[in-house]
Amino acid sequence: MSCLFLTEQDVAELIDMPRSIEVVEEAFRQLAAGQVQNVPRSRAAASGILLHSMSASAQYLGLVGWKNYTTTRAGMLFHVAAYRIETGEMQVFIEANLLGQLRTGAATGVAVKWMARPESSTVGLFGTGLQARTQLDAVCAVRSISRIEVYGRDADRRRRFAAEMSERCGTEVVPVDSPRDAASGKDIVITATTSKTPVFDGADLAEGTLVCAVGGNFLQKTEVDAETLRRSGTIVCDSFAQCRIEAGEFVQPLEDGIIDWERMIELKDVVSGSVAGRRSADEITFFKSVGLALEDVAMAGELLSRARETGRGQTLPF
Repeated sequence: MSCLFLTEQDVAELIDMPRSIEVVEEAFRQLAAGQVQNVPRSRAAASGILLHSMSASAQYLGLVGWKNYTTTRAGMLFHVAAYRIETGEMQVFIEANLLGQLRTGAATGVAVKWMARPESSTVGLFGTGLQARTQLDAVCAVRSISRIEVYGRDADRRRRFAAEMSERCGTEVVPVDSPRDAASGKDIVITATTSKTPVFDGADLAEGTLVCAVGGNFLQKTEVDAETLRRSGTIVCDSFAQCRIEAGEFVQPLEDGIIDWERMIELKDVVSGSVAGRRSADEITFFKSVGLALEDVAMAGELLSRARETGRGQTLPF
């Protein structure tokens, strides 16, 4: 069968956030069952550019695949491809900027589903970019959210973001003037920034909060402080192997003995039911997402299936 090329518009019309959450959750369940192999990200640098490469096999889908993306001063460009296991033939090639935003949001949606209190209704959000948008889409898909407070360094931008997301999410989204306002008294706190230093004080968190840190995947970036981790009873990673080389939030707390790998949990074990994502209502829980290729390949498999069903996509000559 020929390879399909899917554009950003194709992705937007083929899949939504609720289905993305289901796809990503199943990928982690299959990882726990031994049906997925995830290969951590590697990077190649040249003057003014980084090439980021990651791959995974998904036996349950009959696919192997990769995501490559570049970062330059001009921005970021993402592509995903998947191959049929039986023949090695490329099945789909995807423009993947939106795909990446969806799957990153979906991973947070999975974490919120399993780690946040069922009655959670308030969110504090740090960040006003594209990733922040899909983070809110995901949280609102799995919890009945009544109020979101957002903080970003640019006051005008956070006001525009709040107005846009109020309409998009169908709930109250309010810009706030300080990190403490966004962090304190919330059921869920999400960091989706490019910050290299902590964006709030962990002492401001209420008991029972779930913190989702998703913005950093370099050891030199630390959105969340040691106090947050010291107060967290359950700490969940999307992948130990990848967090060891990319989760900047863990570097100093590990050195200081505040946390250790032995007490951390992988998301696959929470989703499979092997370990609880929350032990009590007043426990602070913490989810660190660096982003995994298994999510991209799972999304590629779903998009390929839907494209074939609907006749979307362009046929490539190989």
